[in-house]
Amino acid sequence: MSAPKPHSTSAACQRMIDQQLKARGIRDPRVLEAFRRVDRALFVPPTDLEHAYDDRPLPIGRGQTISQPYIVALMSEQLAVRSTDRVLDIGTGSGYQAALLGRLAAEVHTVERIESLSRSAAVAVKLCGINNVHFHVGDGTLGWPDAGPYDGILVAAAAPNVPKALTDQLVDGGRLILPIGTRDGQILTLIRRTGEKFEQTSLCGCIFVPFIGQAGWHEGGTPGRG
Repeated sequence: MSAPKPHSTSAACQRMIDQQLKARGIRDPRVLEAFRRVDRALFVPPTDLEHAYDDRPLPIGRGQTISQPYIVALMSEQLAVRSTDRVLDIGTGSGYQAALLGRLAAEVHTVERIESLSRSAAVAVKLCGINNVHFHVGDGTLGWPDAGPYDGILVAAAAPNVPKALTDQLVDGGRLILPIGTRDGQILTLIRRTGEKFEQTSLCGCIFVPFIGQAGWHEGGTPGRG
């Protein structure tokens, strides 16, 4: 596997890192370096380029968003990704989180239910020179068992509960991060697997788009089966 090429970092991107990440407690040097090497401007629509480094989510079409930089950093840091890890990223969206994970892990599989978003995300990630991210279209609530099990799983959509399919795809010692709650508000939650036991830690309140699928929310607004 060839090493990804670094991407130039703008002054605005560095201010984002200093003022939104470091100032709010993000300390992992590998996470901060990943943010330096993956320019968020590559993952926002052209109409929102002037807001690429704002401290807020931005729409990317099809009712989806690119998450607030701090939340992306917090999830990346709490997942504690090692350079040898295989990671599953669910809810590809713009591809920004997948690209960052590509800088941190040995291998990343990312799942998106909307094919057009998956295609555009793949283009953006390739522009970053990252080649260890594999793109899939499907029901993310079921994970992606064909490439599992995973050292880490990150979900960028709000689930009514923890899908069993995801905890089943964790290695012993693996970590899962996802927002859990109602469609109006959630708690970002870290789950660690030890054998057949799963320890949950609440990280912070958040609001994500709903996790649509068999083990998440139905399109009509009712919860599916976990």
